[in-house]
Amino acid sequence: MDEQEEVKVKSPWHRPVFIFLTLFIILGIVIMVSISVVQNKHLPKKYKYGIVLDAGSSHTSVFIYEWPAEKENNTGMVRQIHTCNVKGKGISSYNANPDGAGISLQECMVEAKQMIPAYRHRETPVYLGATAGMRLLKMEDETASENVLASVERSLKTYPFSYQGARIISGQEEGAFGWITVNYLSQNLNKPTGTLGALDLGGASTQITFIPQQEIESGDNSIDFRLYGNDYHLYTHSFLCYGKDQALKLSMGKKLVSAHAANKTDPIELRDPCFHPGYNFTRTVQSVFNTPCMKPANIPNGIISHVGLGDWSQCQQSIRKVFNTSRCAYSQCSFNEVFQPSVDGKFGAFSAFFFVMDFLNLTSDSLDITRQKLATYCSTPWKKIVENYPSVKQKYLSEYCFSGTYILTLLEDGYNFTSENWKDISFIKKIKDSDAGWTLGYMLNLTNMIPAEAPDTPLMPHGGYVTFMLLFTLFILVLFLLAFLYFRKSTRNAQKGII
Repeated sequence: MDEQEEVKVKSPWHRPVFIFLTLFIILGIVIMVSISVVQNKHLPKKYKYGIVLDAGSSHTSVFIYEWPAEKENNTGMVRQIHTCNVKGKGISSYNANPDGAGISLQECMVEAKQMIPAYRHRETPVYLGATAGMRLLKMEDETASENVLASVERSLKTYPFSYQGARIISGQEEGAFGWITVNYLSQNLNKPTGTLGALDLGGASTQITFIPQQEIESGDNSIDFRLYGNDYHLYTHSFLCYGKDQALKLSMGKKLVSAHAANKTDPIELRDPCFHPGYNFTRTVQSVFNTPCMKPANIPNGIISHVGLGDWSQCQQSIRKVFNTSRCAYSQCSFNEVFQPSVDGKFGAFSAFFFVMDFLNLTSDSLDITRQKLATYCSTPWKKIVENYPSVKQKYLSEYCFSGTYILTLLEDGYNFTSENWKDISFIKKIKDSDAGWTLGYMLNLTNMIPAEAPDTPLMPHGGYVTFMLLFTLFILVLFLLAFLYFRKSTRNAQKGII
């Protein structure tokens, strides 16, 4: 009996030190598991939203953007999540019926309400930017342009969003924000690589924006941005009246004046090399000259018999006449006496640049091959063209020969691209599911003025978490080792006591 009591007293399992080490090890394991659960739990992401309406000359599009509430180096991580194209023409076409401009936006704004979570509605900003179509309307009738903007303002204020204004953006802004868009989507703004120049073509204007390798001699063509902690000094210019639709009117107007001077008949026969052979359409003189881009011609408002010839070479010669390259007050110019540095580096060409060249399957050819393909396309009989593209509206279909030739001439003779650097132009529609255009750049710039929410953060940084778990695991292993050594020593002592 005495020997059994002596063994119980000497058993290591009942020693206070061993009990303490065991409890400490168990507590350590509980702490490690708890930290792992908290550290690796799913953290809900917080998103903000923004709506930008692009009120162009031919149509209006509504873009919805989403970005994390936290920022990265003062620039929101914005991405496009939805696009809605407003039915009908651009808002500038409602000059005689301003209320119709606001009504036209309803369907797309209802879609925006459905796309954005209701609890975010009140803080979601809405911006409408009107471009060259409204610039032209303002030139022609400022009161009408104000009435149209007032109509869209009344309409946008009826929705549960944070209305931030409807305004006509300048051509310089349109070009610069397009540059931001293509470089943001190409991930050029937060790494030390070269940037991408931006070429934009709409119905009423065209923009060129890039970082030049020489001094900008004209202050009107300079704009500065700070993004991702980097400063960018850009050259940009917007040519109002040189979008593809207005350029068509300019070109037809010059040919019409020549045709009328040569033969004052009624109807006037306009033999046009930029339209397919066999094309014949009746239009009015007023339909050509109804734009502030041209001075009224001394031609009676009669009927035009518009006849296609399908001669690409003559077409390009006629298009070159809309560019004034005879004078330049700077070291070098593009056209119309506008300073432009040499085009260096890669360029992204979007909007109508892409849509026209993609339709003509000319997005990846050399300049020489582009010329050859255009010549073949323009010489194709109109009847054959209609048969080949039965689903395309004939108005648009008839203009592709002119538009493709105009784009080539604008890039080559206007912006001074050559056969050597033609390959540096990429015709793009989207980058990473977001449309290339000025609206995303506009949204990126505006998000710098939207306060970021404090995001939910893990218990500790990932690096600190890994270091802590490693050290704590080593600590637990050391405790296990000490417990084992203590247990072993106590067991030996106990056995000696029994003997």
